[in-house]
Amino acid sequence: MKVSLFITCLSDMFYPKVGKDTVELLERLGCEVDFPNEQTCCGQPAYNSGYHKETKKVAKHLIETFRSSDYVVSPSGSCVAMVQEYVHLFDGDDEKKWQYQAEELSRKTFELTQFIVDILKQEDVGASLSTTATYHTSCHMTRLLGVKDAPLKLLENVKGLEFTDLPNKETCCGFGGTFSVKMVPISEQMVNEKINHIEQTEAEVLIGADCGCLMNIGGRINRQGKPIKVMHIAEVLNSGQEK
Repeated sequence: MKVSLFITCLSDMFYPKVGKDTVELLERLGCEVDFPNEQTCCGQPAYNSGYHKETKKVAKHLIETFRSSDYVVSPSGSCVAMVQEYVHLFDGDDEKKWQYQAEELSRKTFELTQFIVDILKQEDVGASLSTTATYHTSCHMTRLLGVKDAPLKLLENVKGLEFTDLPNKETCCGFGGTFSVKMVPISEQMVNEKINHIEQTEAEVLIGADCGCLMNIGGRINRQGKPIKVMHIAEVLNSGQEK
């Protein structure tokens, strides 16, 4: 099965190991992974700020970039949700061509855990990690993309992982992209509340599937000097393998 990796901006710039683990994991599961070098941002920051005309330019470029891909897989539910939103960008009669191509890209684009569980039909990827952990459910991934069960099914089968459910897991961490920049005091209070809930679990590791949330929570944890490790789920699912 041929898969194109959509790395996303945050992973590419700040979490390259997440991209590496994603590729290694997919290859171990039998996928042939390529990386289109022309890929850019999905356009989500501009879109969420109301700059839809500018977002269309980015969307068209990404559609062209992945046109020949069989499947597109990303370690970011938020960015995949943005790709699914492309079809609503092109709603004019003169944009039917792009709307059709946006639908094509949407049908073949998946968040990593969604792809593993729903397309590859795997729930045990042979991972092992001896630690206690809890999982943060990011807003865009769960509410917009609708991916809720896949990450938990995979984590249930990680050998040695003691998992505790996160209290108030449905609440936002306060990142929200440009929200955390424009609404700093509110965002700060939200992430502090999230960390309080994480501490209640007494988990050693916080796991998530969106680098934006992990950067926000992890940054605050670091500034507060908390002894909690933050890991992307791709890192967890690729743990315990000979490198």
